Amino acid sequence: MHHTIKVEHLSFAYPDGQQALRDVSLTVAPGEKVALVGPNGAGKSTLMLHLNGIITGQGSVRVCGMEINSGNLGKIRAAVGLVFQDPDDQLFSPTVFEDVAFGPLHMGLPEAETRRRVDEALAAVAMRDYRERVSHHLSVGEKKRIAIATVLSMQPEILVLDEPTAGLDPRGRRGLIRLLAELPQTMLVSTHDLRMVQELFSRTVVLDNGQVVADAPTAELMADAALLAAHGLEA
Repeated sequence: MHHTIKVEHLSFAYPDGQQALRDVSLTVAPGEKVALVGPNGAGKSTLMLHLNGIITGQGSVRVCGMEINSGNLGKIRAAVGLVFQDPDDQLFSPTVFEDVAFGPLHMGLPEAETRRRVDEALAAVAMRDYRERVSHHLSVGEKKRIAIATVLSMQPEILVLDEPTAGLDPRGRRGLIRLLAELPQTMLVSTHDLRMVQELFSRTVVLDNGQVVADAPTAELMADAALLAAHGLEA
C-alpha cells in the first residue's frame, strides 16, 4: 500500500545538543486523519517540520512516495500543506487574496488558474468575501482559516496542522473543527485539544520525549487513563 507519509527511524538533535526525536517511525495512509498528541517539548513540531523538508534528521522520510531531498523540495512543499500554530507566521501580504495567491504564483501558475485556485481555497474555508481584506485586521479564527487557504491553493495531498484550535474562542473552534471534518485531504494534526481529537480522528499517535509511545485507535487510547496521565494528557 502506498502510504502518504512514511517516517522510518527518524532521529533529530538541535545544534545545542537537545535530542528532539529518537527513532520515530510513523505511517499515514491516503485519506487518513491522524492526531498527534503529547506534552510540550515532546517533538511534535520538530516532526512536522521534517515533513516538508524545513529540517532534516537521520532516518528516512517519504511523502507521497517521494524521498525528501533538495532536488524535490518544490514538489514536496506543494504536496504537503504545513499550517503553523501562529497564523501570523504564514500571512505576510497586504491582502487576503495576495496571501492565498502567493503559493500558486510562486509555482509559476498563470493568473487565471491562480485566481481560480484562490477562489476555491477561500470557498473551502468559507472566507470568499474576505479576499480584499487586510489579513492583520482579522480575528485569530479568521486568520487560521486564511492560513489554511494559503496551503489549499497549492492543492496539497496532505495537510499538516500544528495546534489548529489554539487561541480560538468556542465559536471559532467549532467552525474550525467542522472545516477540518469536511476537507478531504490526508491529515496529521498536532494538538492539545483532546475533545477535538475524540470528535475528528479515529487514530491517535502519542509522542513524548521524542519517541512514539503509543499509536492506536483514539477510543482505545482515551480509555487508558494511566497512559494519558503518564504522558501529561487529560481526557
